Amino acid sequence: MYSILDIETTGGKYNEEGITEIAIHVFDGQKVVDQFISLINPEREIQPFVVNLTGINSKMLQTAPKFHEVAKRIVEITENTVLVAHNAQFDYRILRTEFRRLGYNFERKTLCTVALAKTLIPEAESHSLGKLVRSLGIAVSDRHRANGDALATLKLFKILLTKDLNKTIITKVIRAETHGELSQRQLKLVDLMPSETGVYYMHNKDGKVIYMGKSTNIKKRVNEHFTSNAKLARSLQKETRKITFERTGNELIAFIKVNEELKRNSPKYPTHKKEISISIDRTGIETLEKEVISLAGKDIMVVDKGRELGERSAILIKNGKLKGIGFYDLNYQINNIHILESIMTPMEGNAKIVQEVEAYINYKKVIKIIELN
Repeated sequence: MYSILDIETTGGKYNEEGITEIAIHVFDGQKVVDQFISLINPEREIQPFVVNLTGINSKMLQTAPKFHEVAKRIVEITENTVLVAHNAQFDYRILRTEFRRLGYNFERKTLCTVALAKTLIPEAESHSLGKLVRSLGIAVSDRHRANGDALATLKLFKILLTKDLNKTIITKVIRAETHGELSQRQLKLVDLMPSETGVYYMHNKDGKVIYMGKSTNIKKRVNEHFTSNAKLARSLQKETRKITFERTGNELIAFIKVNEELKRNSPKYPTHKKEISISIDRTGIETLEKEVISLAGKDIMVVDKGRELGERSAILIKNGKLKGIGFYDLNYQINNIHILESIMTPMEGNAKIVQEVEAYINYKKVIKIIELN
């Protein structure tokens, strides 16, 4: 669980700043499940350059709550979460300073999207929030206001999670959690899984992925692992400490993703064959009422269903080779191929993967295929 955070301050001397606005969005890895947004009366002067930057002035804050009035809510909403912010060191320091003034020691684990972006999007010209989200085609409103920047950070974090094929983010988070024997509560994690298409990951106490698979119904498949008496299932029941998942919207993206990530993560237990392949009826191609598409030497974009309403998935094929997968919003990003490529997760699919993609688009229905050359 993550608390996506942004704070606006008064400016001023180090450790003497006060908070003027705060926005927190609690993100479970798939959706926002809680939020807290508020102006705050800092009880101190706001530096003129900050007023010009944020538009927040002292008059606006006269009736706003003081920090001690919202402190309990901040503690509660961020409990058992990892704080995620762009330049997290700054936001975390400001929060801890405000809590110290109240005599309270506020401690949370943190993740910085600047550091993550430098690792996962090293080619970006700038890793400042404004320039980075603009280069990724992320729509932003109310820049330099807490909620606008928090929402931009949330959208950026979603892209970073998708690009994190080595699962370094979730591994770091799980290592910070309490270790212990598998409990009945953890066994019920299956109830938290979605009945949707995607990839799921079973982690041990160190956060390492010990098994991964794909399914058109993640809940049903994970339930099979937890209720089966097979040798593999018993091992997974004993060693699993956490299950994470990524919805993909369609089976083709799930297929590509699980095959790519298996190469990078080398789970302890081999994935069942049915979870690294797609069931396609390849008979009777001559009966198809459409032209058979060959990907050899082609530059195309395969567009299909996304993970949620208003989103599409995209698979990029260049010169007949798989180059990446990604997701874009229906109303923008797809019109600019450079932006679309920047939000994509690079893939190195072999000839077999490309053959499966070719079979899928010929035998199953996708939304559309865009020729790029």
